[in-house]
Amino acid sequence: MLHSRVEGESGKPLLIIHGFMGMGDNWKSLGLHYVAKGFQVHAVDMRNHGKSFHSDVFTYDAMVQDLVDYIDENNLGVVDIIGHSMGGKAAMFFAMQHPELLDKLVVADIGPQYYPPHHQDILAGLNAVDFSVKPSRNEVEEVLGKYIDYAGTRQFLMKNLYWVEPGQLGFRFNLPVFNEQVDNIGEALPEGSVYDKPTLFLRGDKSKYIREQDLALIKQHFPNYEIKAITNSGHWVHAENPQEFLEYTLEFLMR
Repeated sequence: MLHSRVEGESGKPLLIIHGFMGMGDNWKSLGLHYVAKGFQVHAVDMRNHGKSFHSDVFTYDAMVQDLVDYIDENNLGVVDIIGHSMGGKAAMFFAMQHPELLDKLVVADIGPQYYPPHHQDILAGLNAVDFSVKPSRNEVEEVLGKYIDYAGTRQFLMKNLYWVEPGQLGFRFNLPVFNEQVDNIGEALPEGSVYDKPTLFLRGDKSKYIREQDLALIKQHFPNYEIKAITNSGHWVHAENPQEFLEYTLEFLMR
């Protein structure tokens, strides 16, 4: 079963699903704000991420089944979901396949359309790290810096470093599978699939993941949708403007 960080002893279950190469711990601070408003927060690590299991199967259908199994094992019943990037796409697939388990859906800076591969530089940097020479954290970041200009992205990736044993660092995520199956992350929702319950899309006003021309397709799949822009934000809307992200999500979830 998926590893998770659970906050709150009771309340409506709120699943938070991180993006590609992220983990549930990335949402700890925001999660406590939702707990304060009466939710029980389940920040999960998706398969091949964080402290969850590694698998050679890395598809949205598999991720959906993981979420169903998690909900069943924890007797959560009907849940709300916030999903960012890959997590948002997984949440959309979940909504299409299991609407009976979902009440409200928040999708952060991802649309239902196909996205071509665009993680090449990140994967090149990660694969350039040679853990056999037992690099320090600073040395790992130095290698990543040769491939990844944006310091925020490097710091995001560095959160996946952990001590496999004393003196030996490694990445928590399943890099070999990402290398082979990264194209799966861009998969589009099935044509004609519809989820008609309330759905909030949040996009960064500096991000290109959701464009004006994408709104027609969003409406086809999510007729009961609304969309808001998070100001001064790129793709990591929840990290770059957490106050506005929290404001919009709480207003939507607590109606």
